[in-house]
Amino acid sequence: MNDGFYERMEIDQSAAELVRKSEKKVAGFLEKQEETAQYNQWKIVDAMQKYGLGQRHFSVSTGYGYGDEGREITEKIYAEVFGGEDAIVRPHITSGTHAISLCLYGVLRSGDELLSVTGAPYDTIHSLLAPSEEDLGTLGDLGITYRQLDLTDQGMDYPGLEEALKNKPKMVYLQRSTGYAWRKALTMDEIEKAIVRIKEIHPQAVVMVDNCYGEFIEKMEPTEVGADLMAGSLIKNPGGGIAPTGGYVVGKKKWVARAAARLSAPGIGKETGATMGISRQYLQGLFLAPHVVLQALKTAIVAAEAFSSLGFQVCPKPEDDRSDIIQAIQLDEEEKLLRFCRAVQSASPVDSYVTPYPWDMPGYEEQVVMAAGAFMEGSSIELSADGPMKAPYIVYLQGGLTYEHGKMGIIKALSSLTRENA
Repeated sequence: MNDGFYERMEIDQSAAELVRKSEKKVAGFLEKQEETAQYNQWKIVDAMQKYGLGQRHFSVSTGYGYGDEGREITEKIYAEVFGGEDAIVRPHITSGTHAISLCLYGVLRSGDELLSVTGAPYDTIHSLLAPSEEDLGTLGDLGITYRQLDLTDQGMDYPGLEEALKNKPKMVYLQRSTGYAWRKALTMDEIEKAIVRIKEIHPQAVVMVDNCYGEFIEKMEPTEVGADLMAGSLIKNPGGGIAPTGGYVVGKKKWVARAAARLSAPGIGKETGATMGISRQYLQGLFLAPHVVLQALKTAIVAAEAFSSLGFQVCPKPEDDRSDIIQAIQLDEEEKLLRFCRAVQSASPVDSYVTPYPWDMPGYEEQVVMAAGAFMEGSSIELSADGPMKAPYIVYLQGGLTYEHGKMGIIKALSSLTRENA
């Protein structure tokens, strides 16, 4: 590229060179991710072939959606891929929070206890838990109690877990990804170990996993290592950047049926819900998901190497095992957080001219600044960055439909910080 192009794109050649060096340093760490992507690609194709996916499944349904073949085969394929007995995959699920809430409200009843063993959940989930002044029907409003067990520096607090399970909670909740926390995502080995211990002590507990940001990072998923239910968003990993909206629930048939009754109504469950031809996008997105997730992982690992080489703290480190697509970078200054997000926004194909400012994002306690120039609004499998406006000003970088675009975002962010320090 000539100097004029770099200047027009506001890219410092020194930043581009740093990223090239970082790519070479992390090449060995990417081999495992590439092998996992290959495995998951074959796994998805095998499921599609098993159920005989054909062109007829891409037809449009309207009205009640009775007998929607596309909807039915999509849910069979999801259940197969994720190792569950049943699944709900619908455009009527508006977000990951909505998908998770279907599971919580479907399983829990008045007098039951929900125990989170990975600390406080996402702020958007936290708003479901306590009684509300407006009596909006939160879990607290309905007489469901909530307790949480924080993680330790070593991971799961097993002595605390054993003590908490003496209270016989109806549901035990695990959040796979980090949220706005400075920790690595829970690996499948860690999740499996926790589930085994939970079931040993309290076999009747329903184990629920928030799987957002974690799909196809590893070869196994939570429902393949003992989780009774898991849920996520289709504008994250499993939608492959193709799904325009929606969410999913996968798990044991009994509990999926409870979630379906919350989505529609008891007695209707999964039997209605016109998908209006969206099955093609859902299944094509699922087909592409392992490759797209690989692109996001490459972006995260290279970013970790590049920023850590400049002295910034990063989590996870380049060499760490990963179980979600999120890369946290501690910037320490408010202005650096703003510069980083504005640089990522300026690298976007959509709304590149927009300047991100902190705002009161629904469901979050602090103001949040967010760069999200995506084709699908709110998509976090597309290149995006965000962070709460509080010390130590950590930015959370995720996504990238192509590594080439992710690399551009990294270089522009580095260039922005370099210019600040010049």
